[in-house]
Amino acid sequence: MNLGFDFDKIFIDYPPFIPSALIDRLYKKKANGTLLYRIPSGNEQVLRLLTHHPLLRPLIKDNIAFIQNLSKKKKHKHYLISSRFGFLKNTTEKLIKKHGFDKMFDEMFFNFENKQPHIFKNDVLKKLHIDRYVDDDLPLLEFLKKDHKKTKFFWLNKNNNKALGKNLFAITHLSQMLMK
Repeated sequence: MNLGFDFDKIFIDYPPFIPSALIDRLYKKKANGTLLYRIPSGNEQVLRLLTHHPLLRPLIKDNIAFIQNLSKKKKHKHYLISSRFGFLKNTTEKLIKKHGFDKMFDEMFFNFENKQPHIFKNDVLKKLHIDRYVDDDLPLLEFLKKDHKKTKFFWLNKNNNKALGKNLFAITHLSQMLMK
């Protein structure tokens, strides 16, 4: 089975002192009801680089332990699929190497070409024939499920654990993606 995972808020948390709703508002915008993400300007890139410093982005240790255990079993293929933009490439590569993410995943894909995140992830999912994919971004998952009817999508969140559609489920822990 091919399993896909987002990166931020799945394995690396948001800064603890900045509300998630604020970060989401900075990243997303609506254009005539269509999903659209903001690609930050030069000044905002500097701010985002600061907020992506490893001291401000704690590891989600429970989720990392889960993927480490899963990768040791060598039962599935594991793919990290992150929509992090190109200006975060050096920071991301240092983080990957420091924490050994490259050893936990069969392949990793990053949006360093600055495509719209939902388009980037849609293209990668098509290429890899992902069977199950987990992300923290519900609007993105709702977009992806339309093109990938055979893929099971999982919205990782702290509050819901229910079916949100035929191939979209809310889960509170990564292990639940293997049970549905």
